[in-house]
Amino acid sequence: MDKYSFDKLTLSLSDSLYRTANSILRNEDEAIDAVQDVLLKLWEIRADLASVDNQKAFVFKALRNKCLDIIKLRKQTIEVDENKLDEDLNPYEQLAIRDTVELVYRLIENLPELQRTVIRMRDVEELEIDEIAFVMGISNNAVSTNLSRARQKIRTQLFKLT
Repeated sequence: MDKYSFDKLTLSLSDSLYRTANSILRNEDEAIDAVQDVLLKLWEIRADLASVDNQKAFVFKALRNKCLDIIKLRKQTIEVDENKLDEDLNPYEQLAIRDTVELVYRLIENLPELQRTVIRMRDVEELEIDEIAFVMGISNNAVSTNLSRARQKIRTQLFKLT
């Protein structure tokens, strides 16, 4: 792929790429960085890009993967907002709430990749079902099914552990 073809492809997609990255990451700076990183990677492999059948889908898939990598790299500390905890709770009850939240996050980490990604995007990143379906390249029904299964597995494991 020559420079002209690469520029034509990337310029036509740049706004959509940014909006997609920003909807996944919910952070403008990280979205800009993700798009730039993906475009740089694509530039590096531009010779192979010409042989890709659906270049637009390939670019969006690369962006999705980059965004998911960024989410994984985010510090996974669970911070329970002290203001949200009921002041009537004793320290033991507050600790129990924090422990339960940490346990749920650990259970999420043990889910199959698709379920883990869907539940994170929906419940942590607060994306809509159709946004998740678009980013993941699956149907809305598949998103809903995987989300339901992930939540059920977490409920079942949480019940067994408590």
